[in-house]
Amino acid sequence: MKVSVDRTLCYGSAECAHRAPTVFAFEGGYGVVRPGREDASDDPQVREAAEKCPAQAIAFVE
Repeated sequence: MKVSVDRTLCYGSAECAHRAPTVFAFEGGYGVVRPGREDASDDPQVREAAEKCPAQAIAFVE
């Protein structure tokens, strides 16, 4: 499973980058998945970031 951030939903709280900084970054006013970190969906910090995202912009896709 891969983790992604839906930029149409993200409004730039940066919550993901604060909760899992090794996987998420804050660029151009939006949260993004760092290159090469898309497969980190099993990381507990990533799961917590997804749960706590106020915009519910973090998704796990096959």
